[in-house]
Amino acid sequence: MIIAEQLSLDRGFKNLIKSSSFTINPGHKVGLVGANGCGKSSLFAAILGELSPDAGNLSLPSNWQIATVKQETPALSKSALDYVIDGDKEFRKLEQQLEVARTKEDGHTEANILNQIEIIHGYSLPARAGELLHGLGFTQEQLNNAVSDFSGGWRMRLNLAQALIARADLLLLDEPTNHLDLDAVIWLQRWLKRFTGTLVLISHDRDFLDDVITEIIHIEHQQAKLYSGNYSAFERQRAEHLAQQSAQYQKQQKEVAHLTAFVDRFRAKASKAKQAQSRLKRLQKLPELAPAHVDSQFSFSFQKPDHLPYPLLSLTEANCGYQPNIEILHNTNITLVPGSRIGLLGRNGAGKSTLIKSLQGELALLVGKRYCAQELKIGYFSQHQLEQLTKGHTALDHILQANKEMTDLSARNFLGSFGFSGDQALALVETMSGGEKARLVLALVVLEKPQLLLLDEPTNHLDLEMRQALVLALQEFEGALILIAHDRYLLESCVDEFYLVANGKVNDFDGDIDDYQQWLNDDKKQLHQENKKSAPINNNITKKDQRKEQAQLRKQTAPLRKKSQKHEQQIHIWQTELIEVEHTLSDNSIYQAEHKKELTTLLKQQANLKANIEEAEVHWLEIEEEIETIMSGA
Repeated sequence: MIIAEQLSLDRGFKNLIKSSSFTINPGHKVGLVGANGCGKSSLFAAILGELSPDAGNLSLPSNWQIATVKQETPALSKSALDYVIDGDKEFRKLEQQLEVARTKEDGHTEANILNQIEIIHGYSLPARAGELLHGLGFTQEQLNNAVSDFSGGWRMRLNLAQALIARADLLLLDEPTNHLDLDAVIWLQRWLKRFTGTLVLISHDRDFLDDVITEIIHIEHQQAKLYSGNYSAFERQRAEHLAQQSAQYQKQQKEVAHLTAFVDRFRAKASKAKQAQSRLKRLQKLPELAPAHVDSQFSFSFQKPDHLPYPLLSLTEANCGYQPNIEILHNTNITLVPGSRIGLLGRNGAGKSTLIKSLQGELALLVGKRYCAQELKIGYFSQHQLEQLTKGHTALDHILQANKEMTDLSARNFLGSFGFSGDQALALVETMSGGEKARLVLALVVLEKPQLLLLDEPTNHLDLEMRQALVLALQEFEGALILIAHDRYLLESCVDEFYLVANGKVNDFDGDIDDYQQWLNDDKKQLHQENKKSAPINNNITKKDQRKEQAQLRKQTAPLRKKSQKHEQQIHIWQTELIEVEHTLSDNSIYQAEHKKELTTLLKQQANLKANIEEAEVHWLEIEEEIETIMSGA
């Protein structure tokens, strides 16, 4: 276990953590949260032995293997697959020893090494590495590409895969979803839920935390405090604490009233679509959760547009892509009107960003028409805009340049709502973190008073508090919105409908994020079926022969069908148990101090049931695919 006793950590003259004690038990999954700069990364460094405590003790078993994600990736010529396999250091060491033994023609040593490789499942390592890379969005063809062929974001995925392949006792992940799309985030959630070691995770994605972790360490006011439960449970506990502080009471009540009014206004539309129902359920939680953010330094809103033309923007029979003739999307028709709130779904590379760039006018259409209302102001956020901020300029310079009517004081007050207080408003762009740059770009977008927002992964570098402020601001926005995000909470809280970008087309998606997850599974299965080689057809086979052949195939698949049925029955039992556990967890009284032991047991039971169901479903799907393969004669 990891034990912190009166731990204090400093960086320079800044006290990050003071006299804090907590214990992380083996096999537990812990989320590490807190404002930017509070000491989360420093705690990681201390666990890795890269930073010594300034006071107190931090201990963990000396024999634990620790895996973490590298921050830099050299431009290597080795293949992506080999680079990921490097993450299993014991396998690589045995590989080297095997080569020496074979050079010396030492058969006895060679046999021992081969046996050790088999014990650590080394022979299946390339297949497991390939599975990891596929899950993170790499194609089969890319597995043999050199590491140097990939861009920075894709190299970070390689580093993540390398950390996951290691047979670690302790896995330390710092914002692992930052460079992932929604598909890869969903896949990573599943993988981490099945991980049997100890996990400490820094993330600003609340749905990701809720789904994966069972405990929270919150760093605030130089104290690292351990909470039982997932992120939502932590918010409830912290909200109860804050609610007792009279100085915060009025602000809290105002926030609750604001959220209640929004839910009431939205409730009338909830019957229109399944995803609307999902969003309503999410919003109904907000009055309960919002008080945990009442002391946030971030609070902003989009100003009401001067006018809202109808329609705002449209593409008609448009082919979108890159000049001169690289077509990504074909025959695209989309019309945006005031109140449109659309989330874009689709695999990485399907064309989501291409669609937004085409709507914004950054990419000229290859074919078709783009209509844009007169004096339409588009608030456009994309990752490349963070790099287009003017070097040598401060946050204050950018605001004053964007709105020449603002005074220094009004500009500073405006920046304060985005977390740029005091001298932070005078910091140069080149010294800013990714989160600070993202907040500045959002501030510039708000300043434009847009009627249409085109947001491409706006939360990549934002912490939980700023994400919450963005959710609240988008919920009140009266114009139109198109959003690409891997943050499920942001999507479910801020959009009314989804469009699916797939196979060169943009179509309405009748469902929510859970339905999209099922679509991903079905699409993967369909691709697998399409890639199978079709067996030659013999037109001379009689009906009698066909019936005989089918009977033989049914007999051949009988054991598999029995296994499949057994898995289905077990999944049903576990799902019933999970419903009962989650019903108990939905009662706020369970989070009281006197029920701590019972809560811990329930949360552990919940995590185990989810992991068991997930694993059983994977096995069930594999068996069903095997049955289909045999029955199709493949």
